[in-house]
Amino acid sequence: MQSLWMLFATFLFSLMGVCVKLVSDDYSTPEIVMYRSLIGALFLGCLVYIRGGSFKTSYPLQHLWRGVVGATAFGLWFFSFRGLPLATAMTLNYMSPIWIAGILFGIGLYRGKVRFEWKLACAIIASFVGVVLLLQPTIHADQWQSGVVALVSGVLAALAYLQVRHLGNLGEPEYRVVFYFCLIGTVGGALISLICAQLPGSDGIAFHSHSIKGLVLLTLIGVFAAVGQMAMTRAYHLGKTLVTANLQYSGIVFSSVWGILIWEDFLGWIGWLGVAVIMGSGISTTFFDVRHKMAVTLQTYEKAKKSLAQKTG
Repeated sequence: MQSLWMLFATFLFSLMGVCVKLVSDDYSTPEIVMYRSLIGALFLGCLVYIRGGSFKTSYPLQHLWRGVVGATAFGLWFFSFRGLPLATAMTLNYMSPIWIAGILFGIGLYRGKVRFEWKLACAIIASFVGVVLLLQPTIHADQWQSGVVALVSGVLAALAYLQVRHLGNLGEPEYRVVFYFCLIGTVGGALISLICAQLPGSDGIAFHSHSIKGLVLLTLIGVFAAVGQMAMTRAYHLGKTLVTANLQYSGIVFSSVWGILIWEDFLGWIGWLGVAVIMGSGISTTFFDVRHKMAVTLQTYEKAKKSLAQKTG
């Protein structure tokens, strides 16, 4: 039952996407990233202070890399909301588990630790077929740029998630990883906003004035993102990994419902087929990822067992 926290997390992330799309006309993308990160940093900072946690880290460069890549992924994803239906943007970004499995498989194949997996290769190819099916019938020719941006955001998100796992292996607690990610996103968003304001063709405004609507939406973005990340973390910590990872794709369903209700973004049957193919590919690559972890664990156990036998023999 603990895996159901992922359903709550994806529901909140879909609401965050709705708020980002609604506020995109009032603020630039770097501003949205900055405010989203700032609210998350304040929320987590207060929580850690109350619980007596520590922000001291021995891995500042690893946090910097995760923060820069993660904030860039968020920025590109938020930018894609301006030109894509909500469900399409969510689906393309949610391809990150597919990219993770592909990256891990490539690394394992290069190091000679895994065999070539035709099933995985077919799943990755099928995901690209799903992208074509999803984009072709549901966006116009002038929206391809946003589609590519959303796709790239998924790749960067995969790299960021791999870095999160690396930091976890180094012993960094999740709250510290998320806090520094929010802190870097706040500083980075502010700097990019200042730079973009000086570029030709811009309105020359780095930080736009607020309205009640804008403040409410920005606050909701930060709260939905922070609580969603905590729920997702709880799901992975307490729930079954395979079930939790697959429940992530429920966010596409939530986003599709919001898109239909708010913007009347009705997908044709080919578009829904593309969504189904991508979800199916993601689920199959999750099975590969879990099996890969089990194989590595078994290999480590066998080596330890053999080494112990040699010492006692």
